[in-house]
Amino acid sequence: MMKLLVATKNLGKAREISSFLGESFGRRIKVVSLNDLSGAPDVEETGETFEENAVLKAKAYFEWSGIPSVADDAGLEIDFLNGEPGVKSRRWLGYEMSDQEMIDTALEKLRGVPKEKRTARLAAVGVYYDGKNMLVEKGSIDGYIAEEQAIECEKGYPFRTIFVVSRFGKLYQQLTHEEHEQLNHRKLLYGRLASRILSLMDK
Repeated sequence: MMKLLVATKNLGKAREISSFLGESFGRRIKVVSLNDLSGAPDVEETGETFEENAVLKAKAYFEWSGIPSVADDAGLEIDFLNGEPGVKSRRWLGYEMSDQEMIDTALEKLRGVPKEKRTARLAAVGVYYDGKNMLVEKGSIDGYIAEEQAIECEKGYPFRTIFVVSRFGKLYQQLTHEEHEQLNHRKLLYGRLASRILSLMDK
């Protein structure tokens, strides 16, 4: 049975991606993560775009493990700030920021900016690499940044506290499970990626 490596050391993220892929693969492909292997190196994300970082990780972990790999990179892009924080994410200000610092920085940079100019998106890029084939899929959720923080931050997901999803007119963090499933851009992205991986196997 073919193996596929989910190239992340984040346990929660690895479980989530494995779940997304498992729905498409069934028993045709065995999904493993870096947590199932020992001695996995760290890969520095030096790319200037989400796609560059995802490619870096997928290639590096394939070359290290010899197992076809998937990796992604994602974040918030604010149009008024020319796409920031984007790939900078937690290092937006040049150092490792806390969740609250990230929220406060976004709100401060947009202070006084009208709603129609506060447009933003949660964007993600996923990449598959097997030494010969590279597949790239993208996904995003459109919205805008609220003028103030009205609810407490869910640990590890600062921008969900201030990102209003246009489709539902409510904060991302306040979406119901059903609403979230309808627009889960990472789930949709990995569904498309899985279909293309299966097509490669069938050639």
